[in-house]
Amino acid sequence: MTAAHRRRLGARHLILLALLALLGSAGAFAAVTGSASAHPSPSSPRVTDPTDSHTHGGPALADFADIRRARPDARPPRNLPSASTGTFTARCGRNENGHRNPDNFIVTPGVRNGAHHLHDYVGNLSTDAFSTDGSLRAAGTTCARGDKSAYFWPVLRLTGDSEKEDEAADEERTGDGNGGNSGRVLTPDSVALTFRGNPTAKVTAMPEGLRAITGDAKAFTNGAKDARARWSCTGFADRHLTDKYPLCPRGSAVVRLLDFPSCWDGQHGDSAGHRAHLVFPDAATGRCGRRLTPVPQLRMELTYSVPRGPSFAVDSFPEQLRKPVTDHADFANVMPAGLMATVVRCVNDGRRCG
Repeated sequence: MTAAHRRRLGARHLILLALLALLGSAGAFAAVTGSASAHPSPSSPRVTDPTDSHTHGGPALADFADIRRARPDARPPRNLPSASTGTFTARCGRNENGHRNPDNFIVTPGVRNGAHHLHDYVGNLSTDAFSTDGSLRAAGTTCARGDKSAYFWPVLRLTGDSEKEDEAADEERTGDGNGGNSGRVLTPDSVALTFRGNPTAKVTAMPEGLRAITGDAKAFTNGAKDARARWSCTGFADRHLTDKYPLCPRGSAVVRLLDFPSCWDGQHGDSAGHRAHLVFPDAATGRCGRRLTPVPQLRMELTYSVPRGPSFAVDSFPEQLRKPVTDHADFANVMPAGLMATVVRCVNDGRRCG
């Protein structure tokens, strides 16, 4: 290094020290130098990626709508004489034991924090990134009648600065894989897991190990083609929102409704992309496509008590900004064969079982 070069470097250090003294904080120093510890201005948008572990933006006030102003739902397909009209309700609790992690063994098997947002689990007690058919069969369950299936969805949180202490406690219990989603995690008031029939045909048994997903965790950037979750309030069963969180009147709870696909290809328990082997019936008629077999359709209905106003949000990938359209859920069938046969009989016979 030449003497001239050393003089230039020394001059730069003097300038930097002068700026530091003038601005008077280590945070300002980080802003000047571009250090990784610097934080953007609150008025500036934050660019994030799926590995970002800092608090990210969203949702916005525009992501909420008064449920009383929502349009009534479209009429469901008419039941034909050949319909399967019964239901079977799996009784698995509402995650009172706090089984949560940011894994997803269906979409990112073997990857810890593969979801980059926190999931609530009911049913199988062992569900994590490394779950297999064998490990799920060997584990315990919160469900009645020996149902060891894995049922899971992203958590719902209260938002706002007042929840920081609760958030810290949640992270202590679950690790730092919440992807920057802030706020206190809410345990649902109720979780209804209902297997339903088909309006045009009888159903057949799901195979053990069948994987199913509904919704798209990246629908904000991917588009709404695979977005399936619906939002509502108790007392408003005839109207739902897909791209807005519901603002409920006093005394009404928030409802998340997650319907799963139910037309099986008859061969595969999973597929690339986790959608091709199990698809939704036709929206207008309820029919499954050619060479597809109706199986019991899982519906998850989750309710939550929240303060009035835009005070809650679902966990999401950072770049999805906690948009309601990104809500989704997952299921893996680990029911004993005898229990699955009971589900099929109840649904096909038009009975209400559980």
